[in-house]
Amino acid sequence: MHELFKEMNLPTDFIDYTCSLIGKNDFEELASALEQPQPVSIRLNNKLGKVDTDCFTDKVKWCESGRYLDHRLTFTFDPLFHCGCYYVQEASSMFIEQVFKQYVTEPSVILDLCAAPGGKSTLVSSICPKDSLLVSNEILKTRSQILAENLMKWGNTDTIVTNNAPIDFAPLKGIFDILLTDMPCSGEGMFRKDEGAIREWSSQNVKMCSERQREIIKDCWSCLKPGGLLLYSTCTFNTLENEENIQWIMNELGAEALPIETDSRWNITGNLLKDANFPVYRFLPHRTRGEGFFLAVLRKNGESFRHYKKEKENKKHLPPIAGIKDLMTRANSWIIDNECYKLSTDGKIITAFSKQYAELAEKLSKTLHIVNKGVTIGEIKGHDLIPSQALAFSKIFKKEAFSSQEISYEQAISYLRKESILLDAQTSHGCVLLTYKDMPLGFVKNMGNRTNNLYPNEWRIRSSYLPEKIQTLI
Repeated sequence: MHELFKEMNLPTDFIDYTCSLIGKNDFEELASALEQPQPVSIRLNNKLGKVDTDCFTDKVKWCESGRYLDHRLTFTFDPLFHCGCYYVQEASSMFIEQVFKQYVTEPSVILDLCAAPGGKSTLVSSICPKDSLLVSNEILKTRSQILAENLMKWGNTDTIVTNNAPIDFAPLKGIFDILLTDMPCSGEGMFRKDEGAIREWSSQNVKMCSERQREIIKDCWSCLKPGGLLLYSTCTFNTLENEENIQWIMNELGAEALPIETDSRWNITGNLLKDANFPVYRFLPHRTRGEGFFLAVLRKNGESFRHYKKEKENKKHLPPIAGIKDLMTRANSWIIDNECYKLSTDGKIITAFSKQYAELAEKLSKTLHIVNKGVTIGEIKGHDLIPSQALAFSKIFKKEAFSSQEISYEQAISYLRKESILLDAQTSHGCVLLTYKDMPLGFVKNMGNRTNNLYPNEWRIRSSYLPEKIQTLI
């Protein structure tokens, strides 16, 4: 039996255990699927509009904006990728859209606890009901910066990015309507994608991950409202980290597992735990077009209550900076729907955040380390205000507030490398918005004989060469 999978170097314990779960025939099909190239899928941002391209082979059936590609694009060298016009995401994990469609119909306060690099957070920010607030958290500082970057590029405004451990959320009792926990796991569903996941796998690591997952749930359970939803997911196959943990949550914390309506043509696998009949949803690579993904939805016991009603604005005095009032007025003129947003400044930047959630954000800031909140409108430089990159991508950006210039592919790549861009002679001096295929790419400051590239240094393309074959979305 083990000789069949020698070339893949699958661990013997993994083979024996998984065969006991799904049977020898299914395991042979699974192992064969793991030897095939992984499917490539993306999720489109609605700011891109309708896309006509030959790259798509099919829609992801459980996600309206999900698409399969017939080949892997050179994403690093596609300006539309850097514009946040699409996100590269494994198709199976897009299934959480079905949970929101079926159970989340009112404005909600949502926590994505293990959110980096941002796949589920960008999806949730697109599908959650209007006037919802998304808090996206990542425990590792460097990854929290990547998370913040991806959410900025996606462009939705009612988001907060935090850098905290799960236990830090315990004092925030009953704050969140929905809690997403994409658990750190043994990564069996990553075997096709990452050979390192095979080398690092062990039965001991599976057990350790299972225990850690329970600790995470215990740490943050109090921050979920009575009647609130927990979306528990992993990218692994075993029941120890999946069904057995769901059973534990139900038994120890009194949660109820909820069903999700699915289509039989999606070939989703159900519960693999013997004598267990609660609903769970598994995506196995030999049955569905994607990687290994597990999801269960649980409702916390108790009557739901909400606090998303519009809060009274907590007015604060602006810092005593010369000309600050004029700069705030200018920042306000750069956004649409400005009556819905509160502008604030720390003397270095000006930020816009939903008035509806201003008081809640203040409460969160007393407990959590906030990396980013709402939209950074601009940076204060002396008596001037320099527009931020986040503003260019934001859905509240008023494009007509700036002169703009459409640039070529070659110019776009130069800009994304933070090189100087030569503009047309008739281009207005001052801050100019660059667009690529009519999508905002970012700002430069035009001084006539030269331009100052305002693209964030930490976001720049570091590669100094172009691949021989460039394959972009459009």
